[in-house]
Amino acid sequence: MSNSPSISLSATDYAPVLTRHSLAGGDAEVVDANVDVVNTMYAELLDVEEIAPNALRSYYVDFYLTQSLAGGFAQYVFTAPEREDIDPYVRDGLSGMGAVGHLELFNRTVAAFESLTEEEADAYLDGDTELDADGPEGATDRSQGTTHAVQRLEELDAEFESLVETEDITALNAAWLRAQQDLLILDEEELDRHIAERVSRIPNLEERQAEAAEDELMNAPGFELIIRELCDVAGHTLLKVTMGDPNYDHDGHRALAWHFTTDQGEFLMVEEDDEAFMIHPETREIVAAVEFAEEDA
Repeated sequence: MSNSPSISLSATDYAPVLTRHSLAGGDAEVVDANVDVVNTMYAELLDVEEIAPNALRSYYVDFYLTQSLAGGFAQYVFTAPEREDIDPYVRDGLSGMGAVGHLELFNRTVAAFESLTEEEADAYLDGDTELDADGPEGATDRSQGTTHAVQRLEELDAEFESLVETEDITALNAAWLRAQQDLLILDEEELDRHIAERVSRIPNLEERQAEAAEDELMNAPGFELIIRELCDVAGHTLLKVTMGDPNYDHDGHRALAWHFTTDQGEFLMVEEDDEAFMIHPETREIVAAVEFAEEDA
């Protein structure tokens, strides 16, 4: 959460914003439209305190759904930047939109994950269901206990996949957004002006812009710097890093792959020894490659 000075908010600023075009579409289009608005506000350096709380709740519920569908609760944990901030938005959002089953399952899954030892959590996040039982006396029992704990989380992941079929989060999310009493409905040009006007009221905009530029250069994770370099080599413009997949099949072995979007489509990045590759996710074609010294990786 930012401690920088915030803009003076009006009632309209606390309202979720959707376009008229999105409201005429299906449930997924409505939810995606809210995601786009929140992403734009973040990109324009509005702080979390300056974005409608219910828009954020919808946004993070969809984030949780997307990550869980892609790789179970481990994927959500792996990609959530600060779960202590995000989990409450997910809980409040699921509660507000009436996703009773998913709220109950989310709470059980969080409790199960937080009860794991460090070894168990690492095993679950790495996708290990069978650990090496070799070692000192008693190691086999510890290994089996870890395996059972990991399997419990995987059972909860399977329960999530079944629940999605009977309690449609996207449909509930969209209905909840449509039903917001203070919903602000704008066309595309009005939305651009609305966000621009709010940005113009940021009291320390130049300071935020300078901090954002510095953070991007100095605090970007290593994988993002590699992705940016690959995009430069390929002649692409990086738009967004979407998720990390720790179980990607790369040339017959499991590897960590980072999925990202450029101005020319979706791609992924895999590191191997002293090289990194930009790969097309469908054709598996290597679009670009870079070499780096091990101490710089």
